[in-house]
Amino acid sequence: MKEIRAIIKQYDSIDHSKEKVALASVVQVEASAYRRIGARMLVQSSGVWTGGISGGCLEGDALRRSQKAIFENKVSTVVYDTMEDDSHQIGVGLGCNGRIEVLLTPIDVNDPNNEIETLRQIKDDSEPNLILKIVEHPEEALLGKMHLVKNDESLVKIDGVEHDDMLTKLTEVSSRRKAKLYSFGEKEEIKILFEFLRPETHLVIAGDNYDIYAMLGFAKQLGWRTTVLGKAKKLTKQVYQDAKQVLDFADVDKVVINDYTAIILMSHDYKHDLALLEKLVDSKAAYLGILGPKKRFEKLQGDIETDMSELHFIHSPTGLEIGAESPEEIALSICAEIVAKMRNKKGGYLHLKQEPIHGRGH
Repeated sequence: MKEIRAIIKQYDSIDHSKEKVALASVVQVEASAYRRIGARMLVQSSGVWTGGISGGCLEGDALRRSQKAIFENKVSTVVYDTMEDDSHQIGVGLGCNGRIEVLLTPIDVNDPNNEIETLRQIKDDSEPNLILKIVEHPEEALLGKMHLVKNDESLVKIDGVEHDDMLTKLTEVSSRRKAKLYSFGEKEEIKILFEFLRPETHLVIAGDNYDIYAMLGFAKQLGWRTTVLGKAKKLTKQVYQDAKQVLDFADVDKVVINDYTAIILMSHDYKHDLALLEKLVDSKAAYLGILGPKKRFEKLQGDIETDMSELHFIHSPTGLEIGAESPEEIALSICAEIVAKMRNKKGGYLHLKQEPIHGRGH
C-alpha cells in the first residue's frame, strides 16, 4: 500500500493540463522476478516515474513504452522474457531468469473510475480488497479497465465470461490471498487479473520507553499504520507525529484489531503487559509479540487464566534470531518476524530454500 500511496500523491501533484500519465502494472510473472504481480509504476509524459516494476532493470524500457502508449492513447502489453538466459533478446538485462508481463494503461484524468481513482477509494481501508483488471479482450475498449469488487452484488458483468466462473476465481484468490491471472472463453482469448490487495499492516506498540522509536521508524519505512499505547507524560512530540493514534494503556479497548494487525508488548512493566495480554489474548490479531525472555512469558502464562499453549499468533520471545542487541536491531528482528507471519513464511535463510523464493506457480 505504501507504493500505491506514493503513486496517488504524485498523481495529485501533476498539472494534468500540461502533462499526461500512464500506469505500468505487472500482471503476470513466471519463474524468477524481483517484483510480483501488482507492482505498479506511474509514468509521466515528461519522463518522470513513481513506483517500480522491477529492481531497476526494466523501468527505463517500460518508461519509453509507456510514453508511446500515452502518445497513441492506447493500452498495450509488453513481455520481458529471459527464461532462455539471453539478456539481448529484449534489449535489457533482466537480472534473473523469468518472464514478466506488464500492462501499460494511459490514464484518463476525466474518468472518475480510472485506476488511480479506484485505488484512492481503498487506500485507507483496514480490510483487504479484490480488484479485477481486464488484460486481454476481443473488445479493445475494455482493455485495462479496472473494477473494484466489494461483494458478490458488485461483481461486474464482462462479455464472454460466466458469472459463476468469475465467482469461483474470486473465492480462490480470496482464499489464497494472492493475485492470479485467469483465462476465459473457448479459446482463452480473455484474460483477467484477479488482484488481492492487502491493507496496510496496523502495528500496535504498547510501550513508552526509548526503544519504541526504533519500532516506529521501521514501521514508517515499511508503510505501516501505527498505534502507540503508553503514558502521555512519557511520550515525546515525535511519537504523536509518527503514530496514527496515541492512547493510554487503559484505552486498549478502543484499538480496532483485525487479522492484519500486529501487536508488540514492550512496556518493560510486567503488570502492564499482563493486563494488556488478558485483554488481547482473544483478539483477532495476526501477531502478538511480547518482549522479554522465555521465563518472563512462562510467568505470564501462569498468571493468566487463558491457556496460551495453542495460540500460535503469540510470539515470546518476539522477533527472529539474528543476534539483535541494539533497539534498532531488535526492531528489525521483530518487524521481519511480523512480515514472515503475515506472509505465512518461516523466516529462515533464503540460501537454504530449495524451491523458488516466492514458491511455485504464478
